[in-house]
Amino acid sequence: MTLDTTAINQGMTHFDGQEAIWLFGYGSLIWKAGFPYLERRPAYIHGWVRRFWQGSHDHRGTPEAPGRVATLIRQAGAICHGMAYRITPETLGPLDVREKNGYLRLVTDLHFYDDRDGTGDEEQAEGLVYIATEDNAAFLGDASYHHIAQQIAHAHGPSGPNRDYLLNLAIALRELDVEDPHVFELERLLPPQGR
Repeated sequence: MTLDTTAINQGMTHFDGQEAIWLFGYGSLIWKAGFPYLERRPAYIHGWVRRFWQGSHDHRGTPEAPGRVATLIRQAGAICHGMAYRITPETLGPLDVREKNGYLRLVTDLHFYDDRDGTGDEEQAEGLVYIATEDNAAFLGDASYHHIAQQIAHAHGPSGPNRDYLLNLAIALRELDVEDPHVFELERLLPPQGR
């Protein structure tokens, strides 16, 4: 698959004609929306785990020295926590460009765990998530925690140091009271800046 997935995503028509769409964020979208939204709520999806297995050639690294950013990997019984945004369809255009480095839109069921109406009932909605699967050109895949942490420590791209992405994600997950052993172990192994 091509490195730039913008055109593929813009050909998706599942939500055509709707006034608003839910979007699930599990990486930088948790702490750095950078787009207008109608509503923002903590949410989770079933069957996926967050992993730093996607290469970043355009934001947190370069083609010569890619960074590593989050994608989702299927895992039965897993739950991935993040942030959901209700957006207008026009917002998808800039998001497709932001997520162009191998990410494809996927329709998913979102579950909201903030009990707004006081009933204790869980709310659900259909929405979108951007996922970089193993068949995209920027996919780096699994490696040891030490190797991934070293790559993150040294990568830098137009959006800044790769380490900032990891550290901001870890902070955001703690603010959501979410345990993520993968993210927190990478944070622990990240060498001090300048080493």
